[in-house]
Amino acid sequence: MATENLIDCLNPQQREALLHTEGPLLILAGAGSGKTRVITHKYAYLTQKKKLKPSNLFTVTFTNKAAEEMKHRICSLTSSELKECWIGTFHAQCNRILRKEIKVLGYKPEFVIYDEGDQQSLIRHILRELNIYEALYKGVASRISNLKASMITPERFISSGDGYGFDEKLAKVYMRYQDELKRCNALDFDDLIMLTVKVFEEFPEILERYQERFQYILVDEFQDTNYAQYMLVKLLASGHKNISVVGDDDQSIYRFRGAEVRNIQRFEKDFPELRIVKLEQNYRSTQNILDVSGSVISANPVRKKKSLWTDKGKGEKVHFYWLPTEDDEAKYIAKLIRDIYLKGKHSFGDIAILYRINLQSRAIEEALRRERIPYRIVGGISFYERKEIKDIISYLRLVVNPHDNVSLRRIINTPSRGIGAATLNKIEQESKRKGISLFDAIISICNGKSSTQSVVDRLKGLVDLLREFSALKKESTPEIITHIIEKTGYAEGLSEERLQNIAELMASSEGSSVKDFLDRVSLVTRLDENLPDNMVSLMTLHTAKGLEFPIVFIVGLEEGLMPYFKAFDSEEELCEERRLLYVGMTRAKEMLFLSGARKRRIFSKLQEQEPSRFLADVPRSCCRWIEKAFCRHEKVEKATGNGKKPVSIKIPYKTGCRVRHPKWGVGVVRDCYGEGDDMKVCVNFPGVGIKRLALKFANLERI
Repeated sequence: MATENLIDCLNPQQREALLHTEGPLLILAGAGSGKTRVITHKYAYLTQKKKLKPSNLFTVTFTNKAAEEMKHRICSLTSSELKECWIGTFHAQCNRILRKEIKVLGYKPEFVIYDEGDQQSLIRHILRELNIYEALYKGVASRISNLKASMITPERFISSGDGYGFDEKLAKVYMRYQDELKRCNALDFDDLIMLTVKVFEEFPEILERYQERFQYILVDEFQDTNYAQYMLVKLLASGHKNISVVGDDDQSIYRFRGAEVRNIQRFEKDFPELRIVKLEQNYRSTQNILDVSGSVISANPVRKKKSLWTDKGKGEKVHFYWLPTEDDEAKYIAKLIRDIYLKGKHSFGDIAILYRINLQSRAIEEALRRERIPYRIVGGISFYERKEIKDIISYLRLVVNPHDNVSLRRIINTPSRGIGAATLNKIEQESKRKGISLFDAIISICNGKSSTQSVVDRLKGLVDLLREFSALKKESTPEIITHIIEKTGYAEGLSEERLQNIAELMASSEGSSVKDFLDRVSLVTRLDENLPDNMVSLMTLHTAKGLEFPIVFIVGLEEGLMPYFKAFDSEEELCEERRLLYVGMTRAKEMLFLSGARKRRIFSKLQEQEPSRFLADVPRSCCRWIEKAFCRHEKVEKATGNGKKPVSIKIPYKTGCRVRHPKWGVGVVRDCYGEGDDMKVCVNFPGVGIKRLALKFANLERI
């Protein structure tokens, strides 16, 4: 595409962002405002007009899928192949750097990369070894990940005293975990970033080499960077300062993973000469959807103000449904989806149902099955987390690195070769006593005289097998997998589905060396999963980031779910919950449905729910509010000429509904009792307290 065409197809703000090529630039890109178009066009402009080579542009985004889409678009714009390009995720880019430079930190370039499952497996092993409650492994893994995201090493954590939420047991596990990783010549995802920054900080000559290579830095989804990722791009750009970052503070929703929305403020402080460009024209949603989502997010006190607009017209009003129970909510949604589908304009694949926590999917799945609506859970168990796939990948890792303890533990008796728990414990003790890998410990036991001949024979058989596999490392990956399966008898007794999964793994490895293939599969995340064809997509609000659908349902808009109850004590957490809802709302292109239920079973307990506080910020003019079972009826004993008899009394306000009082503002109904002119209502007004009011004088407005 000619340079003029690259510029002409952009709106004025996008054009301004593209043409600013000298010095730092912050592009505040609202939801659906065409940020990917800006990044790809800017990349093409820099290579065509400014004559930069693809190898001179360091471009990072957050998913492999986004990186591949970016490459495809750039190739279409430039009508040329991208050779020697640096477009990828933070982890993929750092992996490329560390493969060349990690020697200076005492690692070998053939390191393996542990995914989340491998990390948790190792931490569980360490907790058992230190006699710490093993069930804590997920929380411990999360804490260690967050420490690394903040560039806090075990040594710094231990020396911090009470800083960084110091915990003595955690410090022991963290130190042991890092020692074990280094012994195995392994890195986890967070190490890829942290160790790259460490190389750059401790070896200035290496940093200078990469600063000279990367003459321009492009960063996508900047609001989701953690401190380590921010330090990486800051170091690379600190010389020439030619860096463009694209982000939206309103869409920062990964705080629990270490993401810091404050990086936008850090960027402004560290690069005071930067220019800010706002992208506010939305190309995705209708104006009603933008007005509703904009009103919700504008209640966050600290944010970069943006006013999104579109030329797509007002569109349908946003629908809100308040139903008696979660089952009623699910049934109603399933019926709406069936009606939408039968109209013929939309397929099931055009529809997404979003929720705050996975527990909410149960009732929805049952309702969809009853209506015979095809669906799929997005972000569940991924292909690479299946047992048979993890097993084969563990064998492949041992081909490259026989000292990978996590992989060896996984396959040492898979399939069964008579190496039981007692033998494994002996191997572990030998490894710990001599400070060597499990593989070397097995060899040591085989050369010693402390084990029975039958045990030694089994262990020698395993060593010979792994050495045989390792000798094949230069063969094609499918050939290695075939050899592993044949020699181990792994396929015997497997179901047809599991065999097909292994066949799919072999097909995906075609044309890759075993090292390259392991790098590729190790860097895959759940966010790279492909969406199903013509099936309703069910997923959490976090998983929905970066996606879009013609029709979106957001369920469970209740206090305790949205916002989540764990956020109640923190203003920062509540702001993130509001951003999460905003992200969900802005996934919708044509129609947005919101819903909640008065009663919901949460953690096996049936609870009375109140509508989400975020609903108070939704403008009524853009919405259609529908409350099923609007009134409730209570039976009371009433005196008659023949004594007392039960009669049904209509109660206009049910427990949990929200009302507005002319003096005290918005409150939540706690109780409604009495009849006729004597009817009373009990309302809890935040900041005021509980008020008991005569209904006929209260002048309440239902909201």
